[in-house]
Amino acid sequence: MAANVFQFRDARAAPDPVLEAGPVAYGPLPVPLVLDNGSFQVRAGWACPGQDPGPEPRLQFRAVCARGRGGARGGAGPQVGNALGSLEPLRWMLRSPFDRNVPVNLELQELLLDYSFQHLGVSSQGCVDHPIVLTEAVCNPLYSRQMMSELLFECYRIPKVAYGIDSLFSFYHNKPRNSMCSGLIISSGYQCTHILPILEGRLDAKNCKRINLGGSQTAGYLQRLLQLKYPGHLAAITLSRMEEILHEHSYIAEDYVEELHKWRCPDYYENNVHKMQLPFSNKLLGSTLTSEEKQERRQQQLRRLQELNARRREEKLQLDQERLDRLLYVQELLEDGQMDQFHKALIELNMDSPEELQSYIQKLSAAVEQAKQKILQAEVNLEVDVVDSKPETPDLEQLEPSLEDVESMNDFDPLFSEETPGVEKPVTTVQPVFNLAAYHQLFVGTERIRAPEIIFQPSLIGEEQAGIAETLQYILDRYTKDIQEMLVQNVFLTGGNTMYPGMKARMEKELLEMRPFQSSFQVQLASNPVLDAWYGARDWALDHLDDNEVWITRKEYEEKGGEYLKEHCASNIYVPIRLPKQASRSSDAQASSKGSAAGGGGAGEQA
Repeated sequence: MAANVFQFRDARAAPDPVLEAGPVAYGPLPVPLVLDNGSFQVRAGWACPGQDPGPEPRLQFRAVCARGRGGARGGAGPQVGNALGSLEPLRWMLRSPFDRNVPVNLELQELLLDYSFQHLGVSSQGCVDHPIVLTEAVCNPLYSRQMMSELLFECYRIPKVAYGIDSLFSFYHNKPRNSMCSGLIISSGYQCTHILPILEGRLDAKNCKRINLGGSQTAGYLQRLLQLKYPGHLAAITLSRMEEILHEHSYIAEDYVEELHKWRCPDYYENNVHKMQLPFSNKLLGSTLTSEEKQERRQQQLRRLQELNARRREEKLQLDQERLDRLLYVQELLEDGQMDQFHKALIELNMDSPEELQSYIQKLSAAVEQAKQKILQAEVNLEVDVVDSKPETPDLEQLEPSLEDVESMNDFDPLFSEETPGVEKPVTTVQPVFNLAAYHQLFVGTERIRAPEIIFQPSLIGEEQAGIAETLQYILDRYTKDIQEMLVQNVFLTGGNTMYPGMKARMEKELLEMRPFQSSFQVQLASNPVLDAWYGARDWALDHLDDNEVWITRKEYEEKGGEYLKEHCASNIYVPIRLPKQASRSSDAQASSKGSAAGGGGAGEQA
């Protein structure tokens, strides 16, 4: 393969097997089930106690569903995750339970949970008799948590549940055990980017900030860039291929402007541009055929023309013969003396006299005889006679080869001539005018850094938001200098959208520019930015199996409502719903009742 030319993998998701839960899931205590409920991908597995809790989640699939047409009429039911295979043919049918990173469509969320339980070997018919650790968004709305708790407790009848933030689980998976550390978490996922300050092991929810940009907007921006650059390949530039380019060919520039100046150099461009090869066909009409293949095609076209002309002659002869028989029948009426029927037949034939009838009979008899002679001569001598006149039958079969297949009508002259030429000119092979493979290549140059740059400069796509660096500076300015110094000592990067090469170096450069001279800071990238949230949730579940202070039981759900949350080291801050307006209305009602009892004047004054 040529240098810097890469093939699209166009990987298809393999259907997930239905696993068996195994005896480890049914020990003396039910083993917790860990679900990392992300807007891009769902990761599910067991928190198995023991020395080896397992390498990674047993189940990973895209958090999308597609409902097939038909439903109760025998059509395919809803398909979830990896059962969809390739997403592009079904892109217009895909539905997600998430609005940004918050689940709002609980009907689709139920499909994701059913898929997870089924493929993990958990029977969800009666109840799911396992505690569940479920990730949720930062500052998750109470209504969303209420609907999720209602789904888990009422539909699946689970014994207890614990909610936690995915980026906090990742943070505590990468920190030393049992350490109350502070820091700044920068979590960039599929839909949003969050910056979370951690003070002495607890989330400072009042100073959390969210940027509504992530991997989804980056892929959409890259798709628009390449579609504008290559309008001829509009349909081939799909979102799945853009995600593949982002995952494998993009990087974060340490200095964006300086990097753009490097790309202006032709040598730098030639050495660093990535040429993405689109699928194409090598077959061109008539351009790559050898002389023997062209000669064979001409012979096939000749045979088709012969068959067509023979069919036309036979059809024309049949029509002429039927018309001649009709005229002879009218002439017999004249000979038999049936004058009334004869004149009526002449009117139908649009003729005026018997002489005109006789003239038509003679001409038609000569034409029929001539056509029969031509057919016999064509069968004997295999000659081709092209019919110049228009065919009288309108529904004739068209020639299969188009005119584009025929280079010149002069090529057929030696085939149609009566005398075979002595020497035939050699047919030269026509070479392609351009390289077909190069025409189907996408040259991804500055787009490699331009697309992921939007999380630092949202103005590139017209978003009126602050980037990561500005938001980070805004959060730090809300603390004292001592707390700022403590936070920047542990800047932690997690999430799938932080896996670009150069992300850590870019954050170090941004911090170097915003921090005071000769001040220290430290940036750490998660060991596995995609799966560390699930690993952290699994470790947390194993550490708190018997701690009833962090699990929400069914009894507590029924008493305190679905929005109730027990706080722990990786959870949101619980802010209960307060209804001051109802209390004020009740006090006003009591006061008005007292005023009405005291008298009309007092009531009027209170009103």
